[in-house]
Amino acid sequence: MTTATLQFVDTPDGPFAILADDADRVIVSGWTSDPDAVLGRLRPDRRPTEVSPGETSAADAVLAYYGGDIRAIDDVPVVQHGTTMQLAGWRALRAIAPGAPLTYTGFATALGSPSAVRAAASVCARNAVALFVPCHRVLRGDGTMGGFAWGTEVKQSLLARESAG
Repeated sequence: MTTATLQFVDTPDGPFAILADDADRVIVSGWTSDPDAVLGRLRPDRRPTEVSPGETSAADAVLAYYGGDIRAIDDVPVVQHGTTMQLAGWRALRAIAPGAPLTYTGFATALGSPSAVRAAASVCARNAVALFVPCHRVLRGDGTMGGFAWGTEVKQSLLARESAG
């Protein structure tokens, strides 16, 4: 990939960055206003050579999500590169219903490997397209937040928004 569009959207959880490829598919997203933090979510060989500010279609879905349509993010096109397990895991994350989070053990079970809890957690940690691939919907076994690349306060806010919707 050589070119990408970077857009920042104001949300109640802070600025939300969207990096989209030339086909308008999200390749990185998360709560930051720092372009370097956005690019840092990609392996160096996957980073675009040119990033330009602009508009993405995904921004409309973010605004709709924060406006109360928590399903608006479901069909936003994304592109991620990873192992077979990571790709399957990211697809499985998109199947977790809003308001019905899984534990890491439950997520590992959904992936067909109930004992692979650490691997399931790694799939979440390596998710570059936060919100659109909702890794925030996976919790520790005791129901606590666990980790989240963009901060547990954001994760808690998203879960509260989805449980209310």
